[in-house]
Amino acid sequence: MIQRPLFRRVALAAVAVSAVAIIAIADAPANLTNSLKPGKLQLKSAGALAFGPDGVLFIGDSLGGSVAAIDTSDHTAPKGAASINVDGLDAKIAAMVGVPADQIVVNDMKVNPLSKNVYLSVSRGKGPDAQALIIRVDTTGAVSNFSLDNVKFARVNLVDAPASDPAARQDPRTTTITDMNYVNGNLLVAGMSNEEWTSALRSIPVPFKAAELGATLQIWHDSHGRYETASPVRTFVPYTIGGQQFVIAAYTCTPLVKIPVSDLKAGAKVKGQTIADLGAGNQPLDMVPYKKDGKDYILVANTAFGLLKVQADHLETYATIDSPTKNPGTAGMPFEKITSVTNVKQLSQLDASNAVVLTATSGPGPAFNPGPPVGPMSLKTITLP
Repeated sequence: MIQRPLFRRVALAAVAVSAVAIIAIADAPANLTNSLKPGKLQLKSAGALAFGPDGVLFIGDSLGGSVAAIDTSDHTAPKGAASINVDGLDAKIAAMVGVPADQIVVNDMKVNPLSKNVYLSVSRGKGPDAQALIIRVDTTGAVSNFSLDNVKFARVNLVDAPASDPAARQDPRTTTITDMNYVNGNLLVAGMSNEEWTSALRSIPVPFKAAELGATLQIWHDSHGRYETASPVRTFVPYTIGGQQFVIAAYTCTPLVKIPVSDLKAGAKVKGQTIADLGAGNQPLDMVPYKKDGKDYILVANTAFGLLKVQADHLETYATIDSPTKNPGTAGMPFEKITSVTNVKQLSQLDASNAVVLTATSGPGPAFNPGPPVGPMSLKTITLP
């Protein structure tokens, strides 16, 4: 059932251009791959992933407080339409790296837009001593360990990474980097910082030189009924609205927030505009913007609500949510729950009509933070609904 917005849309000028999702990656800087140098890349952790031009893969290392860019040399488009379906993925990875399947944790997943091969950031083991791995699944379903022992790479350290606090409810160091996207020559990096407002969204020029302080964020959290600065963006997508570049960011329990990219200046304090609430007791996992039948949508994978198909036409018309709604949990952009696919843990766009999902049984924690899935894990190609 479509959930209707509970507040009146604000009428804007008729000349406003409707929102258009950014799907293609911008042209590469001329010296991007040339700036990467061969060597052994050592990671303390492998978390958020993002692809840039020319098959360059960005890897977020929260424990190391850094981001790495690697040349995958993976540029060849598949022959024909790609479809990736692999059952028992955790067991296949475990057998390859010599551990039981329950010691494999998948942290993120992205499809290479050139080759359509799937890349996963994986922990071999659990806890701070787990080994960081990058796993590749090609369009035939073959699973391999992408070696980092001799790869062209560059690394940039985050100057605002938070210190480790194992006694905290969640160690902020583990969420230094929660999501990343390459946008017009810059890598946008969301996560936690050591600044007064701890929620950060950093804009780092590519090729890497040095990272400045990130912008820090304040948002209205509808389900909590207050402004917040300590909750990190969990996942986000770049979006063009009325000719201006924004990001649409999703937070735990589950506001959707519109943030102008032009505001993401070093050290700036930025107030995001909450334009939807998808419901409490939930954590968003991944977002895929797409067009279907002439309309814009964002498919959102969540821990509690599964897949939500959010209507994303005319995002400039939605009023700011900045006070408690009469019915918390359903406000702003209309959405539809997709029940045909369940237990989604990772979601990434394959092409204009399809996505790849990683499915597994949820962990034993609460719905908003269930912990690592307990397997078995499978990759599936689905049609965007």
